[in-house]
Parts: sequence; C-alpha cells; structure tokens
Amino acid sequence: MFGHHSWEITEQYLQQLEAAEPRLRSFITVVADEARSQAAELDRKIASEGGEGLGALAGVPMGVKDSICTKGMQTTAAAKVLAGYVPSHDATAVARLKAAGAVLVGKTNLDAFAMGSSTESSDYQVTCNPWDTERVPGGSSGGSAAAVAGRQCAASLGSDTGGSIRQPAHFCGVVGVKPTYGRVSRYGLIAYGSSLDCIGPLATSVEDAAIVLNAISGSDEHDATSSQHAVPDFAAGLQPVECFASRPLSGKRIGVIQETMGKGVSAGVTDAVKRAMRHLEDLGAELQEVSLPTYDLGLPAYYVIATSEASSNLSRYDGVRYGIREQGDGDLREMYERTRKAGLNGEVKRRILMGTYALSAGYYDAYYKRAQQVRTLVRSEMNRALEQCDALLSPVAPTPAYKIGEVADDPLQMYKGDLMTINVNLAGLPAIAFPCGFDTVTAAHKLPVGLQLIGRAFGEADIIQMAHVFEQTADFAYGVPSV
Repeated sequence: MFGHHSWEITEQYLQQLEAAEPRLRSFITVVADEARSQAAELDRKIASEGGEGLGALAGVPMGVKDSICTKGMQTTAAAKVLAGYVPSHDATAVARLKAAGAVLVGKTNLDAFAMGSSTESSDYQVTCNPWDTERVPGGSSGGSAAAVAGRQCAASLGSDTGGSIRQPAHFCGVVGVKPTYGRVSRYGLIAYGSSLDCIGPLATSVEDAAIVLNAISGSDEHDATSSQHAVPDFAAGLQPVECFASRPLSGKRIGVIQETMGKGVSAGVTDAVKRAMRHLEDLGAELQEVSLPTYDLGLPAYYVIATSEASSNLSRYDGVRYGIREQGDGDLREMYERTRKAGLNGEVKRRILMGTYALSAGYYDAYYKRAQQVRTLVRSEMNRALEQCDALLSPVAPTPAYKIGEVADDPLQMYKGDLMTINVNLAGLPAIAFPCGFDTVTAAHKLPVGLQLIGRAFGEADIIQMAHVFEQTADFAYGVPSV
C-alpha cells in the first residue's frame, strides 16, 4: 500500500486527521504520539534490517472502530457505561493488524454498542459526512467510514451486524467489505448480535480493502465460531486496467435482486445504480433479474434476532466488572438499575427491551423462534439464487446520506434503511459495497452512491475481483470530498 517512509506518511495522515477532526469528529480517541513512535521505530527497523519480514500493512495508518478492543487504549463502544474502559488485550483482528505492521492512529466513533444507522446515537459526539458536513456518515461504523473518506487514515476496521460497514461506505463514498460469518475472528469485538456480527475493512480502494482483509482473516482458537476455511490471497490477481481484456467480466452472471430496485428507492440512487449496471454489461457481465420473495421478511426477523441477542449480551453492563458504576445505597439491585439508567442511552434501552420481550415466556415461540425460521428461508433462498449466479447485486441503501436529525426521532424509518443489507448477515454471506456514482437529484451537490455485490459463502475473492474491475474502469463513479 505504501513505501517505507512510515514516519512521513503517518505524519501526513495525522496532520489531515487533526485538521479535519473539528468538522468531522470521526474519532473518540486519537493516539498521535504513539502512532509517531511506532512509525519511527518501523523506519529504524527498515534502516537496520533492510525491511526483512515486514508485513503487508507496514507503516499504513489505520483507525479501529471503538467497539473493537485495543490493549492499553480506551475502548468505549461509544457508550457512556464503558467510559474509561481500557482493555488488557487486543481483539484478534487488531493483533493481526499490528503483526502486519499497521500503525494505529485512534479509535473511531460509532452508534453506541453499534446500535444505529447514522452514528447519531453515540454517547460522545455526532460524526459528520465529509461530502456534506450537514449529513450523517451512516452507521454504526460511521466514524470509520468518515475517517477513510476524509483521508484521516488510509483504512479502518468496522463491524457489520446488519449493514454497519456497507451502509457507511455507501454514504461516504468508500469501499467496505462484510466477510463471510466466521472468516474473521470476533474475539475482542464488543458484542451486539453474536450470530450476525462481522469485523471487516473500509478503505479508499478495493485493493486496499482486500489487503486489510488478508491481514485479519483466518481461524482463531479464541473464537469457536471462526472458520477453519482456507484463506486465499484476496488481493492476488487484481490487475491495473491496462492489463484487462476488452471485456474482463465475460462469463460472469450477476443477479439483480428485483425486490431492491423498485418502490422506496430514491431517484438519484436508482439512476446511479442503473448506470453502474450498464457499465457492468459493457465489461462483459451477464445481468439477469432475480426474485427473492422472502427478501422483505428479513427486516422484521433481523430486528427480533439482533435485539434478542443484544438483550443477552448487554446484561454484563451492570457496574460490577468494568465501566462506570452508580452507587445504589448499599443495595446491589439498585446499583445495577442506576448504572444502566445512567450508562445506556435511549436507543440501546429500546433494543434491549425489544429483545427481552421477544425472549420472554409466552412470546419466545411467537417471535424469536419464528424469526429463526424466517432466517432459514432467507438463507436458503439466497443460496439457491447464488447457485445460478456468480453474485447478487443491489443498491446498498434506498437513499444517499440524509441530513443530521432528519430521521433521528423516527427509529422505524431508520430501521427500514437497513432493508438491503441485513439479509446478507442473516445468511452469513460475504458482500462488498463500493462507489458506483453520485446522486445529483437529492441534494444541491453530489452525494456518493454505493453498489452492493453479494457472493457465495467464503467467496470474497470473486466479488472483490468484480468490484476491482468496475473500480478500475468507472472513472465516473469516484471522487474525493473537499473536507
């Protein structure tokens, strides 16, 4: 990704980070001095040892979503209840970044406990979109996407439970990869929905995202749900445009999900996606319409499953083991109640209550069990479609980035924004979101639009290759924000 002038590169990114941060507020924690020291040490090692044994990310400045544990560095999940929590261990994904030589510059903002689609429910600050600072960057990995789009770091880690890497990538005009469930260890990720959560990269190019995904993928003894599946080199074979054949996607069959292209999708998003589809056809791909009748059922099923798992996962935040503690006049139950009242915001409480209700006696079969049955239908239907197609295609979200505060008080409207991404998590499949053009209809100035390609299980390399070919040949789809 870079040469071997680690300190100079890190310094350039830190200067941009510091210049843009008052407007973007991408980071909860910045560790500039530690980053400079790490980069300087790397340069000394290169000078003395000639660069032997350097990892693929040597000297690359990176951000990490603040729900992913970093040893010795505050990790809050953007929640007040975890203010001041400093983990004694690195998440496996972070440990692998460090082993590859990445320079960590800080922890990025998110919706508290990754519960949100705009980063407005952070307990610390609202992050702004670099393309228009009056708009949201998406969520929950909004800080990670904004930091990459604003060139505050070269790449970042996010997490994706129902679209939380891909939707911010779409809003901010960057690349985001949600890997197959189990491809990347979840050890050290502060859990939201354990059967849905995935860690993945955000970057300015498909190749950079592939290199980061290489570094963090693979089985892990600390995570029983991590897969033993072999990890290919996702960046291998990604060639510059001059090496392409005239129709480099010839033979590729891409299924356009019919249920994502109709009512409810803004005109600007529709126009950009249709232009991208024409470009894919010009590249030789065969596009065909695919109907997934259970597609709309995924949204309610997801919110039952995710909130039920959150209800269980968040029971640990009681003021006893870590984070803030509100005294309870000697009564343990009162201490729990006061701590949770003070430390958990309204959106987090809403989702805990929804999940607790769905799991309660008399309602489990009606809600949670039925949602799991729907999940099975969604997974089966998507896998059947992928037997006929090499990838499935859809917009990432029905609209471009909306204005801060526009839907903050309407949680149902915000939840609907996840319609096109959540089924991928329910099915455990990989997907990539990448810029495909701009919406020039919605706003006075252009806003990025992302395209989503969904692949077969452990087929990240295939969709990365298709996205890379598109990226290398579609100058109309890319730009850099002015912030």
